Amino acid sequence: MNSRKRYSHIARLTAFLLLAALSTTLLASLPAGAQRPAGRGGKTPKAKLDKVSPMLRERVHRSRARTETVPVILQLQEAPTGRLNALLSRNGVRVRAEFESFDAMAVELPLNTIEELASFEEVRVVTPDQEVRLLGFVEGTTGARDMRARSGNSGFKGRDMNIAILDSGVDQEHHGVGGITFQKDFTGENITGDPYGHGTHVASLATATDHISNGAYNGIAPEAKIVNLRVLNSQGIGHSSNVLRALQWILAPVDPNKPLSEKNHQKYKIRVVNLSLGAPALDSYKIDPLCLAVRKLVDAGIVVVAAAGNDGTDASGLKYYGRIHSPGNEPSAITVGASNTFNTESRDDDVITTYSSRGPTRSYQTVNGLRVYDHVIKPDLVAPGNKLVAAKSVNNAIVGQNSSLDVTPNSNSNHKMMLMSGTSMATPIVAGAVSVLLQANPRLTPNMVKMLLQYTAQPLNGFNTYEQGAGQLNIDGAVQLAKLIRTDLNNKTKLGTPLLISGSVLPTPNTTIGGHTFQWAQGVLQHYGYIAGSDLITKYQRIYNLGESFGAGITISNGIMVSDGIMVSDGITVSDGIMVSDGLPMGSGNLFINGIMVADGIMVSDGLALGDGIMVSDGIMVSDGIMVSDGIWSLSVLVNGNNTRSMPVIDDDGDED
Repeated sequence: MNSRKRYSHIARLTAFLLLAALSTTLLASLPAGAQRPAGRGGKTPKAKLDKVSPMLRERVHRSRARTETVPVILQLQEAPTGRLNALLSRNGVRVRAEFESFDAMAVELPLNTIEELASFEEVRVVTPDQEVRLLGFVEGTTGARDMRARSGNSGFKGRDMNIAILDSGVDQEHHGVGGITFQKDFTGENITGDPYGHGTHVASLATATDHISNGAYNGIAPEAKIVNLRVLNSQGIGHSSNVLRALQWILAPVDPNKPLSEKNHQKYKIRVVNLSLGAPALDSYKIDPLCLAVRKLVDAGIVVVAAAGNDGTDASGLKYYGRIHSPGNEPSAITVGASNTFNTESRDDDVITTYSSRGPTRSYQTVNGLRVYDHVIKPDLVAPGNKLVAAKSVNNAIVGQNSSLDVTPNSNSNHKMMLMSGTSMATPIVAGAVSVLLQANPRLTPNMVKMLLQYTAQPLNGFNTYEQGAGQLNIDGAVQLAKLIRTDLNNKTKLGTPLLISGSVLPTPNTTIGGHTFQWAQGVLQHYGYIAGSDLITKYQRIYNLGESFGAGITISNGIMVSDGIMVSDGITVSDGIMVSDGLPMGSGNLFINGIMVADGIMVSDGLALGDGIMVSDGIMVSDGIMVSDGIWSLSVLVNGNNTRSMPVIDDDGDED
């Protein structure tokens, strides 16, 4: 079979729908008057929306002082009538400002009146009146700003470590987007701009320069360039074949007629690929075409960063496990979940967003008539992804469906910014961080990069490994270690060889950001469990090699590493326990799942989750409301007014988690 027929055959086999902007970005509900999808029989289902935003509801739930006064934004569907006006005139209630152009007002009122306020028909939604910080806040809370303040680090901005953005295109005229070095459309629409609006926002989070607001919207790697590979059309929809063609282009020779021609990723200095997109991860990573393509890029030395997905809860708000998206279920990818920093630089109040998809991966293949699940621990880490401001492409469809996402309506078109949340937003922050790490040490392999990001991550207190991976991104700590790693290592380096430059002194394994000091995870995830120990950063491990699967390269059983002794050194602690973090290094928290994963994909557990997706007790859920996916993705999402069978990813109130 010639190559053209082979790739055509692959494209036909893998042409399923990718819900990129919707599967990895939380969008607001459609504005009043927007077309909604028809239900069965042509009837339009009536959406029942919670008028109290999740964040505000959580505050109401947690507050002990129900008379506490809080500032909120009251969005209206119509002008307030007598009863609502009466509430707004009560003692303890103060209307701070009215925004007639936006049918909204700023109000201070007691928490115990929130539910009553939301009950009025005139009210569309009640949300917290949070301070909307600029992207410079993200630069601070990730540790990027502190890293650049260290001696010798001021130039670490991703120079010559370019990022391929596979998305809905990029608005090259926007001043909040880093430089574009190459553009190509794979959708058939023959445009490289961004009429949908997702790709520009993603690109800006990774590479935005200081052209707007004196650098307030700086990206994580402002000197990295963008390779704009458009795989999603004007509705934010694509096919796996589009993505495969783009990934194939990255690895293809510039001149196919010259045997020794350099590859496109070499010519355009592509060291990182950002995939803020996804599809239901039904097929095992061992047979999923997107996962297999990602593995080839990683084996070629390219770091692939993928979104975990926004399917962390079911329709009623209960936690859902096992809904990591493809290709985020690929072990060699760096799969990113979303954290909520509550718009503070300090890391002491950070949490995992409710919508961020949890592991383990539930993709499977059928062997002898039985489903064999992958059960890889994902995500690998988390990064800020909640309520982030970044570049808005001109006249884009996302803002067209909800104008409230435009946070700078009076700015020039090439300076406008918009607000979005989701693992799509967290992913380019990690991609930008990877560019910075590779500039600090260009000889790092993708597996070394993953190790550095996980080893220095901040374990978030109260969240288990399936929710946060190793923890939250810490760029400052990762760069400190990256600078110490030798540049003469390769696949022939022996296990246990010193990893660091001679005479190096390891930094203290903690970081202070925004006045809060936290300890590093000091471990990395490996398929069913984790490995930990200082040998990970002092001795060369074979899992750092190109061609090795970091994440599935070690089999763990009953707390014992099962291998031939060449993958990791003896100083590494191996464990199969899934823990709930106490904010200290990996493995120090409370046990969440006590058991091992065995070869047929069944998890031997303490009753919180089973490998076949069926729940303990009545087969639906356990007492704490934890649910595990059985690999069936049956709920619907809105894609430009049409119902599409996939994952529930719409944020009904359009606010932050």
